[in-house]
Amino acid sequence: MKRILFVTNYPSPYRVNFFDELGKNAQVTVLFSDRIEKKTHRDAQWYVQGEGNFQAVQLEKRLLSVGGNDLCLDVCRWLSKPWDAIVICGYAGPTVMLAIGYLKARSIPFFMEVDGGLIRPDSPLKYRFKRSLVSAASGWISSGSHTSAYLCHYGAEPERIFLYPFTSLWQRDILPQVPTEGEKRALRRELGMTEERIVLYVGRLTREKGMDALLHAALGLEKNTGVYFVGGEPTQAHLDFVRERGLEGQVHFVGFQKKDALARYYQAADLFVLPTHSDVWGLVINEAMACGLPVITTDRCVAGLELVKSGVNGYLVPVEDIEALSGKIRLVLSGDCRAMGAAALETIRPYTLENMARAHLELLEGGR
Repeated sequence: MKRILFVTNYPSPYRVNFFDELGKNAQVTVLFSDRIEKKTHRDAQWYVQGEGNFQAVQLEKRLLSVGGNDLCLDVCRWLSKPWDAIVICGYAGPTVMLAIGYLKARSIPFFMEVDGGLIRPDSPLKYRFKRSLVSAASGWISSGSHTSAYLCHYGAEPERIFLYPFTSLWQRDILPQVPTEGEKRALRRELGMTEERIVLYVGRLTREKGMDALLHAALGLEKNTGVYFVGGEPTQAHLDFVRERGLEGQVHFVGFQKKDALARYYQAADLFVLPTHSDVWGLVINEAMACGLPVITTDRCVAGLELVKSGVNGYLVPVEDIEALSGKIRLVLSGDCRAMGAAALETIRPYTLENMARAHLELLEGGR
């Protein structure tokens, strides 16, 4: 079996599942620089233990913390071992930067894996620094065309970029077909949803994720349209807005839901909306499409840019354009949601953890 080393920040569930799947056909070791307990914005139930198909190593030798991320000196000891392939996940964070510098100084080839990226204006100094990190790799593993353009902007060589389907989904998580109206009605009764149409948002309840924009857009929706926010707790300002603007009974805050319960909300809904200000990917879009939902998100969400086909399986709108957001929601709900949901299902079918691991294995075993 090939010996593959990954260096990343912390054990998010989709990464643990991916490493488990890859570990069925390779000897996988993963170095984690950050501790789970430092990710205070995550619910403890969000994390998964995995099946133990890879060696997980929590780096310990911490010199200092930069921006809440630890600089772990013991990463160098692991990098010096004999590996068939080394993959550095991203380029941000002090431990990853140290790893890149160490490998570059010793002319050790490595791949840089990036899940997503949005080109932003940089100062000349910041641009040169990012370029020095990205261009140090000997190959790049990218989630799609927009991420590849991002990598090339910072010095990646197009012919050395390899694509993979970025996802958090097992093949079994993707529905065979869109739930019928009868199935949706039954789920809604169980979940206490009384509205004729259901709009769903999943994620942290922050302005950056666009939940404020969706709250304002709800003012332009029919009263028989329910808007459900799943994940986290609303602030008092959110509750006051709902009360003062007459949205009580139409806007609902559900709180965090584990995977199985969350799938029921996806399947009960008609439309998924993520009006994010910026997302380097946005895995909730994969999850929504896997349950047969059309998607509305912004043109600053990489998953939306890669997966959403305007008028086919959803729409993209500008960030904080409340009128456009409300208009597209009304347009989708007044049309054939089931047909758009079926198109979303077909879009997302290749995006499985099995395929994600297979793509990595083909690349890393080939040693390209």
